[in-house]
Order: sequence, then structure tokens, then C-alpha cells
Amino acid sequence: MTTSLNKHSYEFAQDQIKQGHVVLDQRDDWSEHQPSTQAENDFIEAHGWDEYANWHLGVDDEASEHTKARYKFPYGDFERVHRCGLIAAEVRAARQKYLDIEDAAIRLREMMDKQDR
Repeated sequence: MTTSLNKHSYEFAQDQIKQGHVVLDQRDDWSEHQPSTQAENDFIEAHGWDEYANWHLGVDDEASEHTKARYKFPYGDFERVHRCGLIAAEVRAARQKYLDIEDAAIRLREMMDKQDR
């Protein structure tokens, strides 16, 4: 599997944070806040695959285009960036040794935390 940082998604997340489209939740909230399979399907149908990709920090170049398997490390609910989603992405990326994705998640989380002050 060749998963790497989705640079466009990283820039999209930065813009969302700058605009204040964030949820400053806690680490363990992601299991409740992440979009359901049905919410993902509804979003893809309404907005398409490119918009769906924006909400994932990783992209697997070996997975087929226009499949959910292609997009990894979600961090938001298709409306706002969730701090808990970034933490979950950071931890999973570190565990799987995707250092570029881990670093991006850390930088985005730090960006959110600075704006909260």
C-alpha cells in the first residue's frame, strides 16, 4: 500500500481552520463524531469524490479511484475540522509509520490550538 499525504486536503484543512470551521473536542470523541458510512455515501453522492478527498489527509495511490479505500485518515465531519479527528489521524499515522501524515495532523492540530487562545 502506497499511502502518502494528500497535499490538497492539507491545504483545504488549513483554510477550514483559518475560517473557524472547527470543533475543539477531546481526543476520545472521534468515535462519536466521525461520519457514518451512510453520511459518507450521502456526501459523495451530493458533492463528489474530489470533495470527499478533501476531508482525508492520506491517499492510497494503489487503490482504485472513486473508492473509499483510496482515502485514508479522515479528520472532519464534512462541515468542520474536528480536533479529535486530527488526533486520531496523528496516532494512526504514527503507528503505521506515515510520518508525513502524522506531521501534517500535528501541524493542523497546533494551528487549531493557537487559534483557540
